[in-house]
Amino acid sequence: MSEGLTHLDAQGRAVMVDVTGKAETDRTAVAKGRIRMSPETLRAIRSGTAAKGDVLAVARIAGIMAVKRTPELIPLCHPLPLGKCAVDFRLLDETGEVEAVCAVSLRGRTGVEMEALTGVTVALLTVYDMCKAIDKRMELGGIHLAKKTGGKSGDFYNDPEYAEDGGDA
Repeated sequence: MSEGLTHLDAQGRAVMVDVTGKAETDRTAVAKGRIRMSPETLRAIRSGTAAKGDVLAVARIAGIMAVKRTPELIPLCHPLPLGKCAVDFRLLDETGEVEAVCAVSLRGRTGVEMEALTGVTVALLTVYDMCKAIDKRMELGGIHLAKKTGGKSGDFYNDPEYAEDGGDA
């Protein structure tokens, strides 16, 4: 039953994966997602006139805090000695969206994909929370792992902008 599913033992019970025998390597993960909103909401974010303050500054901090708390939120995730975490945003006027990008790195025995995905998701939820008085129709979407490097399974590039020889995390 556990073949291919590393979080299950031979009896199908949930277990934390044993990484003690794995080699430490440099590992990175970049996750992305977007929140679509009205032009009015995007203007408020850009101009800093949202009633709750600087939306992107608060969302950045929320995303970083979420990365650090991932093992408390996602069962069976290892607590990790994170080396770096960055959350950045792009305002996309043409689509009426804010794109969030969360990049996480460390030197360790397991990857940081869940941390990056958690960080980007909480950053976007924070944008929603701070702007819901203006626009309750906002929609989160497109949350995905854009890139990961390091570890036994090797590198993974999911977005065209991350070529195998470029795109720092």
